[in-house]
Amino acid sequence: MSIGYLALVLHAHLPFVRHPESDYVLEEEWLFEAITETYVPLLNTFEGLKRDGVDFKITMSMTPPLVSMLRDPLLQDRFDAHLSQLEELAEMEVERHAQNGHMRYLAEYYAKEFNQVRQTWEHYQRDLVGAFKQFMDSNNLEIITCGATHGYLPLMKMYPQAVWAQLKVAVESYEENFGRSPKGIWLPECAYYEGLERMVADVGLRYFITDGHGILYARPRPRFGTYAPIFTESGVAAFGRDHESSQQVWSSEVGYPGAPEYREFYRDLGWDAEYEYIKPYIMPNGQRKNVGIKYHKITGKGLGLSDKSLYDPYWAREKSADHASNFMYNRERQVEHLHGIMGRKPIIVSPYDAELFGHWWYEGPWFIDYLCRKSWYDQGTYDMTHLADYLRENPTQQVCKPSQSSWGYKGFHEYWLNVTNTWIYPHLHKAAERMIELATREPADELEWRALNQAARELLLAQSSDWAFIMRTGTMVPYAVRRTRSHLMRFNKLRDDILQGKIDSGWLQKVEAIDNIFPNINYRVYRPL
Repeated sequence: MSIGYLALVLHAHLPFVRHPESDYVLEEEWLFEAITETYVPLLNTFEGLKRDGVDFKITMSMTPPLVSMLRDPLLQDRFDAHLSQLEELAEMEVERHAQNGHMRYLAEYYAKEFNQVRQTWEHYQRDLVGAFKQFMDSNNLEIITCGATHGYLPLMKMYPQAVWAQLKVAVESYEENFGRSPKGIWLPECAYYEGLERMVADVGLRYFITDGHGILYARPRPRFGTYAPIFTESGVAAFGRDHESSQQVWSSEVGYPGAPEYREFYRDLGWDAEYEYIKPYIMPNGQRKNVGIKYHKITGKGLGLSDKSLYDPYWAREKSADHASNFMYNRERQVEHLHGIMGRKPIIVSPYDAELFGHWWYEGPWFIDYLCRKSWYDQGTYDMTHLADYLRENPTQQVCKPSQSSWGYKGFHEYWLNVTNTWIYPHLHKAAERMIELATREPADELEWRALNQAARELLLAQSSDWAFIMRTGTMVPYAVRRTRSHLMRFNKLRDDILQGKIDSGWLQKVEAIDNIFPNINYRVYRPL
């Protein structure tokens, strides 16, 4: 008999990046890299586990922007072209390194890997959302939702209708894509404020995930800390992140991804290869970029990128098996310790960005594979569970009020509200006020109905927490600024046109084609609650 639970939670999210108005936008490759390096490897991992009789349990959020992009025919076509380029480059690399044993081994490895991605992509007829849904139907995956566009909810709380729209539109989008209602939500950035649970309950959700200190500082102080969920007064459960297991995987300093055997993320063929050779595979304007073929391993601390040794997938896979064993051993000891103190089964909630596994930490999907297999065959201390099953089996929990929190730097809202991004919020707040006013209108005709719905889309897209996050990190800042401004400008033009009764149907049609997320949105979601 097991004496505890382990809940692995993956947060699969990317901002809505889709540019039909342009032949090439570098940021669209965020999706293509995630498909190649994270989503397809995870699907292959899940397939292997099912094939071998391992009844794995994982909770995974799939955010509405990600689902929308994965099901978009334009982006599917562009990924096809992206993958074809990768396959072509890998074959060229096999030829180029025919006389170099280790480099040829790696080039052949990549050629085989990209071919495997192609097979999986075509096997599921380019529908990765449907592919993940199969594992939800078999109760191996619990797929949960998120905010409609990953809006940072505590910074919207002065406009409850805006928070409601983020939740309600997300639930409706989930129902359209998965044919059922979601049970849980990954709060965007795990950001919670007091009172949010009431709306989470009203929109039909059963539980949410927040950061550990949101539970630890709840009132009254939870008896079991983060090792049991708490029920809020609205009846919704709150699960808190376990710091110990998170750090072991997250941290590049003390965590597994920093091992010298693992693949070096920052050294890429797109920067190493001779310019004329790599030119057809980089940006159309001739600028170099990562192409996704990386020949070097982390090697050791303090080395420059030029000092890295060649990577070996065999030894990296062996190391990921060691790390999975270590993670399992640590969770067993943690569960035994906690069970002895608590006198009941603890649950260890280990949430991570899904893109950590494969994209940032190339060996991550192997780690998940080994962890699920070892947990199934090699131990009996804990059961892997997803959160919906846990609540079904453990319906009685302590009632508390969670504390305001996020999983960002310093644990509150500073990462999304600081000198780099504070300028966006007066504009977002004014747009929210205006959308709430527009929501009380009855459209005069079909054209105004479309304009009102598009205004709601533009506001939601402007509210994405990704833009403030990127401004703070200092990477791709001009793109994040441009996206924030363009959605706000489109929103304000739509509002002005609606109020003046002069809607530009040609322009509206173009904007609908570009920002086509939430095709069935109803602007009335912004009406006063």
